[in-house]
Amino acid sequence: MSIEIIEASDTKPAPKQIALWLQATTLLDFSDQSIRNLVEMRRWMQLPPKERLGAAYDFVRDEIAFGYNASDDLRASQVLADGIGQCNTKGTLLMALLRSVGVPCRFHGFTIDKRLQKGAVTGIAYVLAPQNILHSWIEAWLDDRWFRLEGFILDRRYLNALQRRFSACQGPFVGYGAATPDLQSAPVEWRGCDTFIQKEGINRDFGFFDAPDDFYASYGVNLSGPKRWLFQNVVRHQMNRNVERIRGEVAGLDVVDGN
Repeated sequence: MSIEIIEASDTKPAPKQIALWLQATTLLDFSDQSIRNLVEMRRWMQLPPKERLGAAYDFVRDEIAFGYNASDDLRASQVLADGIGQCNTKGTLLMALLRSVGVPCRFHGFTIDKRLQKGAVTGIAYVLAPQNILHSWIEAWLDDRWFRLEGFILDRRYLNALQRRFSACQGPFVGYGAATPDLQSAPVEWRGCDTFIQKEGINRDFGFFDAPDDFYASYGVNLSGPKRWLFQNVVRHQMNRNVERIRGEVAGLDVVDGN
């Protein structure tokens, strides 16, 4: 399923370009008070740059639970308020947090085969989903190299639930929001290297963008028209209940459907 992915050059960008990758945009609204309060409360600016990146990454990975927002093109402050997100929305929040603490970053756009969502997305939701789903990861410039960050999509509890449910799987795994060569040892922890959890599901590479705003202006979002309304008002709530039910398996619990 995987394709050849455009590699980032580690040639040092010009100062003007780096400055662009630190700017706020409509979606990267890190001047919003909620984001400013978070950064101040966590004291991230007091950390060395690599630890700032790690702290923001861990926050987005584990404190913003894997789930489905109303749209891909939400502002970072709205994703923070939602408290849930998927690849694109969690990526927007991570970009905003990184820029707010002085770590330049950019957007890399793709599509993924919807097969990797099967299990997390079921029934009518899976039928409605386009075959090729807009996807992204974040690239951060630090220590004179690019770090590719995608492993923040699935929160620790959800990933642990998958690892336990599919404990017999010791090789490649595709489904439930993951596409990885090794589910049990997926490279999702920030250890000063690239992180991935859906990379093996990528089937088209759109290249690099300065901000998510530019990508969505060019390629839109995953759903439109009546499908978008149905997703926003009915389907995504069913999807989120299913994800929460899977997540609850970590504690040996089955989360009960609620309205």
